[in-house]
Amino acid sequence: MSSLTLTLRDSSTMLRRNLLHARRYPSLTLNLLLTPIILLLLFVYVFGDVMSAGIGGGADRSEYIAYVVPGILMMTIGGTVVGTAVSVSNDMTEGIIARFRTMAIHRGSVLIGHVIGSVLQSVASVVLVGAVAVAIGFRSTNATALEWLAAFGLMALVALALTWIAVGMGMVSPNAEAASNNALPLIVLPLISSAFVPVDAMPGWFQPIAEYQPFTPAIETLRGLLLGTEIGHNGWLAVTWCLALSVLGYVWSKAAFNRDPK
Repeated sequence: MSSLTLTLRDSSTMLRRNLLHARRYPSLTLNLLLTPIILLLLFVYVFGDVMSAGIGGGADRSEYIAYVVPGILMMTIGGTVVGTAVSVSNDMTEGIIARFRTMAIHRGSVLIGHVIGSVLQSVASVVLVGAVAVAIGFRSTNATALEWLAAFGLMALVALALTWIAVGMGMVSPNAEAASNNALPLIVLPLISSAFVPVDAMPGWFQPIAEYQPFTPAIETLRGLLLGTEIGHNGWLAVTWCLALSVLGYVWSKAAFNRDPK
């Protein structure tokens, strides 16, 4: 068998392993999935009229649903990959990685299995949260099939980038609790982005914090694809952020994985 065939075989085995873990222990995934759903319902039904009026749309909850859903979808991805950091940390600290090192398998397949599994879980979580959004009134009637395809591609790219960062966080964390804490920025950053209010509506001193981070251009690009709003420079900024984070996370994760155990 060629090296590529062995890599694909071992990676698919590790992918099945991670998906089985997610199926057997769904509590972490469900807890992370409930957070964006609760926030969606809270901001739509409790704050929707007020938030819509505050950003100049009038007291119209339906308009605010359209505005907030793209941000919630990106937040869903950030929350889902936290589970990846915890899962990787468990593997690193409970001895299974030491066992894998003694076996005749492709070393990178362990990381590849985690990454692909996390991206698939992120996509599934986005679909579930999107279904809830549609159920409460979200519509994207003006988006073409190509724009929908681009939107899904963008969310998959964001999931890939954040997953590699989460894998790196899990690698360097001494335990699952530390991994969860280290990955907390992936949940906090969407909260201080343009997910809930436009950057222009924020205080002047706070606007750079919201603008110069990866989630804001990704959210604005997704909002433009689904709702037809202006994308501007946010499209290439979002792709640049994703590629940079993917490379950084990959290099970081590989270096941590190849480091000799203490």
